[in-house]
Amino acid sequence: MTRSLQAVAYRRPSVLESAAGGQRLGLETSRGATPVGTVDHPRFFTGFLTSPQVASAALLAVADVATARYHQRQLPASLDPVVTGNGDRLRFESFSGCGGVYARLDVLTAGLDGGEVGHGTTNVDVNNPLREALSRIGADDPLHLRVGPEELAVTTLDGPVVEKKVPLPDRWLRGFAEAQVIAAGFDLRAELPAAEAVRFLRALPRGGARGGAGGPRWVVPTGRGLRPTTRAVPGAVCLPGPERLVALQRVLRHAISLRVYGPAVASAAAAPVASAWEIVLPGMRLTLTLSPEASRGFSGEGGVLDALATEEAAGDAELVSVLLAWEPRIDVTDLAAAAGLTAERVRAALTHLGTSGRVGYDTAEAAYFHRELPYDAERVERHNPRLRSARALLAAGAVTLDGSVATVTAEDGHVHRVREETGVLRCSCLWWAKYRGDRGPCKHALAVRMARRGGMARPGVGEQSTKERALADPGARGRAPMEQGNAVADGGVR
Repeated sequence: MTRSLQAVAYRRPSVLESAAGGQRLGLETSRGATPVGTVDHPRFFTGFLTSPQVASAALLAVADVATARYHQRQLPASLDPVVTGNGDRLRFESFSGCGGVYARLDVLTAGLDGGEVGHGTTNVDVNNPLREALSRIGADDPLHLRVGPEELAVTTLDGPVVEKKVPLPDRWLRGFAEAQVIAAGFDLRAELPAAEAVRFLRALPRGGARGGAGGPRWVVPTGRGLRPTTRAVPGAVCLPGPERLVALQRVLRHAISLRVYGPAVASAAAAPVASAWEIVLPGMRLTLTLSPEASRGFSGEGGVLDALATEEAAGDAELVSVLLAWEPRIDVTDLAAAAGLTAERVRAALTHLGTSGRVGYDTAEAAYFHRELPYDAERVERHNPRLRSARALLAAGAVTLDGSVATVTAEDGHVHRVREETGVLRCSCLWWAKYRGDRGPCKHALAVRMARRGGMARPGVGEQSTKERALADPGARGRAPMEQGNAVADGGVR
């Protein structure tokens, strides 16, 4: 597993302190992306939380996921949450150390009072003393929130005084990318009122280091609640590793309702799938997205591979990316008009951008939103082993096309047959025999798909990228993409 150290620097630790008229929560930010480019310590909000106790509990839930491992729990994990200012809301995101749980808290307009929300994405410091202080917030305590440095600190402090260096496995970055692409295929399957939501969630098991032993669990909507079932009947939702929903326990007493999302399930033989569990709170939403199995992280799902391997979507994504401006809800029609593309091509481009963490997906609004993860997004593609292997096979001339059947000669000399049936590429390799397409295409099928589309989706070392070619010859694309910082600074689409 490829692993590097992510340096996260803050001016000082985040802190909850008493002040005249209530308490003040100062969340310190690290280096991040903004409309004016990269800023060391961006400031996204200063004002009040309308439901301080609820917001504190929900933020702690996101922090719980960031420090948790639900599989192989003996290994430590810690990664500060990501915060995005979307102009009308604040989003706090985290990923579990095992790579199988994605958490997001959306603090909406109704949850904020007295200040404008900025635009951009960065890490936010959530340290142990702050966690302890947040857990003691009372229901009637006014709470002033500041996300970013104080105004005085912006102009007077020199350099960071707090630095964290945390391990950042590549699978975490790929997991962020995969979770967004998978969630885009979800639909609302059930909505439970508060009493039923509390009853259901409190009855779930909380232990079990191996979570998921004994096979996947399923639930089906019935009346105002959910009923467990042992089979994946039509309309069922997979509940893989139910103990992984433990972070929701922090906010149950404040819940308005529980919404459950998942893909369509057609037969009792369906394999376990991912699902999303959203607690609706006063002025905010807390969502946990679970991978198909507790022992199976999002990084190996392979849902992003087709998007990464498409030349047209790759080029369109470069164009669309410079038109984004941290919109809380991306309007595909407006974006298509601004980019001069069809709505279908814009959706494909957004899927491609999701593979590098440049957009997220909000299941509650069934829409993408813009954010820029404070990590090297190119690593998502560069360190995807199946994509690298497929490109190597293509470059080596190992793919032979013959109608609906293709032959791929692997590195070890083995010959694999790839056949297309009802739009699905089936391969004779062991990967396909084991997973039957549940974790995306194998490297042989991916190489065949790329060959049929006319070659590699992205240039190799020494070749010009789509953007470089467009800038060198603007007429080749009709309009040349601008550099992102300049385009976003000018306001993007809106």
